[in-house]
Amino acid sequence: MISQSKILAGDTGSKKGVRLVTYVFADDNESFDSLLRRFKKRVQGDRILSEIRKRRYFEQPSIVRKRKRAAKLRKSRRTSLKDNRRQY
Repeated sequence: MISQSKILAGDTGSKKGVRLVTYVFADDNESFDSLLRRFKKRVQGDRILSEIRKRRYFEQPSIVRKRKRAAKLRKSRRTSLKDNRRQY
């Protein structure tokens, strides 16, 4: 089972212009369904689709900061609730 990502074009030092292509190689006597399943898992592991969804629309930097702050607050509340439950 050989699967890998490869940088095709762009500068590796910056994120702009770098394209990662995910591909898998078929093993001997491997069905297309199992090959497709491995490819989908690989794409999901590389977080390609989530990155595409995130970059679909431009998001202002202030909105990005608000969203990250809200996520951080949710996470801290969740961990503090877990810690409080463990004490009892």
